[in-house]
Amino acid sequence: MIYTVKKGDTLDGISSITKVPVWKIVYDNQIQNKDRIVPGQALLVLQEGEKPGRTKGMTVGGYAYPFIEPAVLEQAFPAMKELPVFSYGFTFEGNLVPPQQDDLWLVEAAWKNGARPLLVLTPFSQGAFNNQLVKIIVENETIQDQVINGLLETVRERGYAGVNIDFEYILPENRIQYAEFVGKVRKVMNDSGYKVSVALAPKTSDDQRGLLVEGMDYALLGENADAVFLMTYEWGYTYGPPMAVAPLDKVRQVVEYALTRIPGEKIILGIPNYGYDWPLPYVRGITRAATIGNAEAVNIAAENGVSIEYAQISRAPWFTYKKSGIEHVVWFEDVRSIEAKLELAGAYGLLGAWYWDIMRPFRAGWLLSEQ
Repeated sequence: MIYTVKKGDTLDGISSITKVPVWKIVYDNQIQNKDRIVPGQALLVLQEGEKPGRTKGMTVGGYAYPFIEPAVLEQAFPAMKELPVFSYGFTFEGNLVPPQQDDLWLVEAAWKNGARPLLVLTPFSQGAFNNQLVKIIVENETIQDQVINGLLETVRERGYAGVNIDFEYILPENRIQYAEFVGKVRKVMNDSGYKVSVALAPKTSDDQRGLLVEGMDYALLGENADAVFLMTYEWGYTYGPPMAVAPLDKVRQVVEYALTRIPGEKIILGIPNYGYDWPLPYVRGITRAATIGNAEAVNIAAENGVSIEYAQISRAPWFTYKKSGIEHVVWFEDVRSIEAKLELAGAYGLLGAWYWDIMRPFRAGWLLSEQ
């Protein structure tokens, strides 16, 4: 099902071995030039009508902005059972702020394709998370009620199936109040037949330090939500040193900790749908990686005639190349790394997996995730 290209391989030869037509391998894997595949490239090889079954019994979803290209969304829908729509915000006065682009078409498309659309609530201000917005909403019941009433009205009017709360950089002193706010949203929504999930920054212990995690109480949030979404990605990030975005060993540590605080049937694993391209040498505070899609990463390797390596501990593909005299290193996701994460979710009995995000095409990943 997953074929790793060896030196000297051709698509004609792989087709002959697997009995899958060349055109289908090219289409499923978004290969730009069928005469240019690279050693180490992982190909999803499926017979017509074949489904991998890697997500059997799990819910699969992916975040999308209302400005997603319809063709990209259409590719992802066969795998999606839930579609969190990013995002609604709120003001310091408690008024709900809709996305800049109309979200109704996305809600309607989700239902039409068998996916449950979810309204994502974020404390966004001027394009960034604002923990002062978090502080005022969790400390002021009047503001809370205003936001929750607005949420319920919007969910009903727009046709959403539920709410996903994604608050980040919560102040440590607001830890308990935040969990209680989530519980309050859940009660109001559940009473009207809607579900509530909450996004959790990745933690491995109760006493882990850092502004991203100190305000996240896994046990309390797990109790106060119908489901939790683990943001198990961004170990490799834009300004950080080159490494896998979601190394499996690190992801496993977060899952194992989460399971000590939250039942597995409430946990949704986060999977990144992107990679990073770092120029070298890396200098902290100066080097900035470019965000790239997974299919785009393979094309970069092909264009530069380099092989793709696969790290066994992090279970992630990577490669280096040189362009205009500058060395680069790329870490991304492919069907091998996605399969490893889906297998981890299945092995631990998790509720499912959601992608952040589905804005970039990744046909092989969606096919692998289809039930």
